Amino acid sequence: MNAEAAVSRRGISLCLLGCLLLVGAGGCKNRGSKPQVAPGETQPVQVSHPAYERVTDFVDFTGRTDAVHSVNVVARVTGYLTQMPFKEGSFVKKGDLLFEVDPRPYEAQYDQARSQANLYQAQLELARTTLKRYEELNKSTPGAVSLQALDQYKAAVVEAEARVATQKESLRIYKLNKDFTQVTSPIDGQVSRYYLTLGNLVNQDQTLLTTVVSLDPMYAYFDMDERTLQQIKRAINEGRLKSFGEGEETEVLMGLQGEEGFPHKGKVNFLNNQVNSATGSLTVRGIFDNPQPKRGVRLLAPGMFVRIRLNIGEPHMSLLVIDRAVQSDQGVKYVYVVDGDNKVQKRKVATGALQVNGQRIILDGLKKDDWVVTGALQQVREGIEVKTDPKPMPSFGPAEPDRGKDRKDAR
Repeated sequence: MNAEAAVSRRGISLCLLGCLLLVGAGGCKNRGSKPQVAPGETQPVQVSHPAYERVTDFVDFTGRTDAVHSVNVVARVTGYLTQMPFKEGSFVKKGDLLFEVDPRPYEAQYDQARSQANLYQAQLELARTTLKRYEELNKSTPGAVSLQALDQYKAAVVEAEARVATQKESLRIYKLNKDFTQVTSPIDGQVSRYYLTLGNLVNQDQTLLTTVVSLDPMYAYFDMDERTLQQIKRAINEGRLKSFGEGEETEVLMGLQGEEGFPHKGKVNFLNNQVNSATGSLTVRGIFDNPQPKRGVRLLAPGMFVRIRLNIGEPHMSLLVIDRAVQSDQGVKYVYVVDGDNKVQKRKVATGALQVNGQRIILDGLKKDDWVVTGALQQVREGIEVKTDPKPMPSFGPAEPDRGKDRKDAR
């Protein structure tokens, strides 16, 4: 029994050893072989030639409208309000009555001053008649009137003339005060609300009654930064832009909230004479027409926020690409282009203004026949091989002619 058991255990051990050898040999063989990888598919990407269009360099600003004429209507005499015949928010003409201050005290002062003027005029006539009588008496009877008496009569005439002249000026003041009780609109425009109601006391040159603003034309103020200011000056010096002022009219465009683009055209009519040291900007003003339609209302009102576009050069041809194709890495702008071997390359570019159709001007770094990656930008990287899908350069405007039909690998 012991011999048979020993033989059986020996056979099992040999069997296990053989299995281990076979496993080790198989493991070494697998360790030395390379893993089999399935061949990958080439990434398809959309590519386009840069658009070549006529463009105009411009800069955009945020501005605020303001009235050409704005008047604070202030009482010019003291008294109580007795009339307010205008409707709040209505349009008024120059000379329309807005308020009336109780005129009775000023009418009484005027009447009193006029009576005093009549009294002084009568005294003057008496002094002149007296002087004339004694002068004639002295001629007919020399020595009948002393020279001292004649001098006194002459002085009385001069004194009476002075009193009359003084009273006439006083009468003018009283007449003005009486007229100032009628507060009229100094300009054509839209009137504001009542700041006081009937019966309130107003003080001369202090109490604000309402305001009147003109509506056509309308100003739009905006602040131009120093960089843009220098860019414009260089364009003027190089002859690419007309100089502001000096009889030249520079066009400026404006867009309102909810409007597409910049449909309103105006002219730059003022540049401040110094740059604001706190903000580094220069105040510029444009003037825009604001007509009232026959059956409508004016679009512009003072105080509105508006979008301003200022052209800073003459129209010229330029390359453009869709803005999404322009990438940025630490402030450096670049696009992906596909070379003749269908390899993606990174191309550094200098960019200009963004156009209304969503395309951005390329100042440097691209050529007309370059293929710019405009789609699948998140899946591409420099150096990989791609399968191109030529398309016209995308835009938000009308479709452009297909520029990708001559791509060899698209056949």
